Amino acid sequence: MSATSMAMKQPATHAAQASAEPLVLPLDAHNQRYLEYVHPARYTNPTPKDRYHLVVIGAGPGGLVAAAAAAGLGAKVALIERHLMGGDCLNVGCVPSKGVIRAARAWHEARHAAREFGGPEAAGTGNFAAAMERMRKLRANLSHVDSVQRYRDLGVDVFIGEGRFADPGTIEVAGARLRFRRAVIAAGARAAIPDVPGLAEAKPYTNETIFWLTELPRRVFVIGGGPIGCELAQSFARFGSKVTLFDRGAHVLPREDMDAARIVQEAMIEDGVELVLGGKLSSVATSAGTKTVRVEREGKIFDFAADEILVAAGRRPNVENLKLEAAGISYTPKGVEVDDRLRTTNKKVYAVGDICSRYQFTHAADFQARIVIGNSLFFGRGRASRLVMPWCTYTSPEIAHVGMYEKDAREAGHEVDTVTVPLEEIDRCVLDGEGEGFLRVHLKKGTDRILGATLVSEHAGDMIGEMAVAITAGVGLGKIGATIHPYPTQGEIFRKAADIWRRGKLTPKVRRILNTFLRIFK
Repeated sequence: MSATSMAMKQPATHAAQASAEPLVLPLDAHNQRYLEYVHPARYTNPTPKDRYHLVVIGAGPGGLVAAAAAAGLGAKVALIERHLMGGDCLNVGCVPSKGVIRAARAWHEARHAAREFGGPEAAGTGNFAAAMERMRKLRANLSHVDSVQRYRDLGVDVFIGEGRFADPGTIEVAGARLRFRRAVIAAGARAAIPDVPGLAEAKPYTNETIFWLTELPRRVFVIGGGPIGCELAQSFARFGSKVTLFDRGAHVLPREDMDAARIVQEAMIEDGVELVLGGKLSSVATSAGTKTVRVEREGKIFDFAADEILVAAGRRPNVENLKLEAAGISYTPKGVEVDDRLRTTNKKVYAVGDICSRYQFTHAADFQARIVIGNSLFFGRGRASRLVMPWCTYTSPEIAHVGMYEKDAREAGHEVDTVTVPLEEIDRCVLDGEGEGFLRVHLKKGTDRILGATLVSEHAGDMIGEMAVAITAGVGLGKIGATIHPYPTQGEIFRKAADIWRRGKLTPKVRRILNTFLRIFK
């Protein structure tokens, strides 16, 4: 393993990095350029203004949107970041993971081109270091959007350091005191490490450190069958690692419908991922560079050898170092407590994103921040509960969802009609060799009102927006069916769902009336 990979062995934590620890590895030209944008080494914090309209703790997606929007409206804004501008999304989440996933998909397609499409035979192991360098280069190219300099140019006072409440109206950072009229906590969350004997000593990777790799691990043991675990397990299997994934549940992606999760699960198995489902992690032992993970299941003990362990077992909000008590802000281990307008128990302070929301997505933090700007600085009455929240797991195939699942709808008191369209009934999906999956739409019984939708397909994340728009705008499935979709496209599946719904309205009574009408006018 390379020096870069060996240096990676100290897992990142939520606390400020010690001066001897790097912010990111490897320190190649791409990462040095990236750091100059998101954590410039020679940066000096500004002199605080007498009082700010808004002080934001955390420069992730929610904090950045709040700061930029408030500054754009003429407010005096301070933005505090203890680590890297851009938050999880740019640094350790959306951007690097999707770069890695795309590279893994390309390797998979190359290997299958001959069998599926009569393409050329692909041989060799591929260049993992080049795939990871591509990711680092693209992240550096994108990082200027979240940079310290850009936000300074927008009129925001950017402070690098640990922000803590001193009292209900003041935040301290790097020796400075920032007085505020309103504040937003957008401090995010971090990877949770299960309390398993020997796991911490094995120095596992998390999503916060896995993208530092420059050499492909031969054997990877993944803990957690949620979105992050499944995405990265499948990707590393496609790169060529021997991957084992453990989850306590009966199947991966437990939030999703079982038949949707099963399609992803079978795809992962086909890609070479060994699934260990059920039971519990007993211990981890490390010897001579090999980590042995012990699992107890159905009264039996199973040992799995790995070179590296990736923990993807949930997240914990970063509440510990904010001194929330000093500001009268209530919180629990699940995060900061907020009302539907995203106010904390200190009415001057709001919160957005992973630190307070069950929707731990970049787009959720973005739209929560938009609500907070209106509510905190003006006389807005925006409510988080009114947001229509889509999401996607970027496995292959992807699972995207918006609105209610059938269980949620019934618990909310709705009777439900459900329309399901298999991808194999959509010509473009068949032609693309992507016929495994389906669209499922839940409707309020007897109407075309869309309550929720799930799509399992290679392009589900790009396509689910049509359902999100429909739910947000109150557009029924009938209107979607009256909209012309280009043929042949995979998006035609939404029109197909509308056709099925419309045929369901053709009851025997309606059919008899129509037949009588046609006989009269023949």
